[in-house]
Amino acid sequence: MAMASVARRKAYPLSRNLSGSCSDALRYSYSLTSFSRGFATGSDENDIVVIGGGPGGYVAAIKAAQLGLKTTCIEKRGTLGGTCLNVGCIPSKALLHSSHMYHEAKHSFPSHGVKFPSVEVDLPAMMAQKDKAVGNLTKGIEGLFKKNKVNYVKGYGKIVSPSDVSVDTIDGGNTVVKGKNIIIATGSDVKSLPGITIDEKRIVSSTGALALKEIPKKLVVIGAGYIGLEMGSVWGRLGSEVTVVEFAPDIVPTMDGEIRKQFQRSLEKQKMKFMLKTKVVGVDTSGHSVKLTLEPASGGDKTELEADVVLVSAGRVPFTAGLGLDKIGVEMDKAGRILVNERFATNVAGIYAIGDVIPGPMLAHKAEEDGVACVEFIAGKVGHVDYDKVPGVVYTHPEVASVGKTEEQVKSLGVAYRVGKFPFLANSRAKAIDDAEGIVKIVAEKETDKILGVHIMAPNAGELIHEAVLALAYDASSEDIARVCHAHPTMSEALKEAAMATYDKPIHI
Repeated sequence: MAMASVARRKAYPLSRNLSGSCSDALRYSYSLTSFSRGFATGSDENDIVVIGGGPGGYVAAIKAAQLGLKTTCIEKRGTLGGTCLNVGCIPSKALLHSSHMYHEAKHSFPSHGVKFPSVEVDLPAMMAQKDKAVGNLTKGIEGLFKKNKVNYVKGYGKIVSPSDVSVDTIDGGNTVVKGKNIIIATGSDVKSLPGITIDEKRIVSSTGALALKEIPKKLVVIGAGYIGLEMGSVWGRLGSEVTVVEFAPDIVPTMDGEIRKQFQRSLEKQKMKFMLKTKVVGVDTSGHSVKLTLEPASGGDKTELEADVVLVSAGRVPFTAGLGLDKIGVEMDKAGRILVNERFATNVAGIYAIGDVIPGPMLAHKAEEDGVACVEFIAGKVGHVDYDKVPGVVYTHPEVASVGKTEEQVKSLGVAYRVGKFPFLANSRAKAIDDAEGIVKIVAEKETDKILGVHIMAPNAGELIHEAVLALAYDASSEDIARVCHAHPTMSEALKEAAMATYDKPIHI
């Protein structure tokens, strides 16, 4: 039985794959450099100095301290968690949940026998809930620093030598933090577009989109990646007319093609409009509304599009400004990413880099894994991150989650493969809760049945995907998943049925 292949595999794979297919996936993960509660002075040498307190940086700092290494983390923002926690992953998920609750109350509750005379949005209260969640989590990380004895310096760090970081502290002072090893974990920043100036009022980045004072009547989103579609969903649910302008022919280009088409249809049913193969060539903010001049990506007649708010969501770029990398000779690629080896070491001895500033998917959870592995290597242990097995999730409704290769990627490699699919319309739990839009798709090698990729569109796809992540990590077959007993009724049964459809036949369709 195929299950034995998993049972025989005792150790986690140790190779770090830098050629993963997920590079360029768009996600939130931004951390910068920070005065302190017990910070290192010029006469104190740390084992590790981490520049950046985002998901990669703070996790690396805590792990280093847990391994007995004297550690200091430098963070510019003044609060830990980086872009992800402060103005990215966490606040966006808070608003996605709150706006979904409003949408459900308005459109779905009556069919479940729950009726209200009226439902209205209290935007200040919604924003307050979001801010409370962020505040509690940032304070929680400070508590973890204190618990693990990580020194915390608030200020902007600049590397002046392979063992010295000069920090302009947020109180206006300066201190030099010494370290035997320096880890750069400064994350990424919003990618700007020529001719478009972000003012965070009418032309906003994701940061501004998380803090609008009122619901715009018309919202234009430039960029159909993860962030743009999530923020478009938030404001669309609250009443905005949302139009997404995308230069490419498809939304979320890293997504499996079949899943992408179903996903776009789902968003269109939610009244989100798409203008694909379209570029923005001009912006006029002189009037009461913002006027965008558009033209086909391949050239052609120009058109105008008006909006109350424009969200620029065209991707992210590594943040390395002001770090002094050129002064110490750290090598970078043409995209501005720091080049590292399999141990996350740069070409300069004692300098390491992790997260969004190096090649690989720009995702907070990938940065965390980088941080742990990097510190383990420094401590003389063996670290591991496989970028081919990093999951990606779009937190709309339904969610879309993927891990491994798309069908298009497998086909391009010339590998013979099989595909198994199972719709949530045939899943009893999904039907019972009246939320059955979506599908599970598995791509497996034909000869060995080894799973190569799993793609899920479902209300809770971001949770369901981790069974597939574990399966890929241990080179499991579709039969391995199919022969594992799944509780009934659960959404997870759809993954089991898709696995059955891959190597044999499903039962419930």
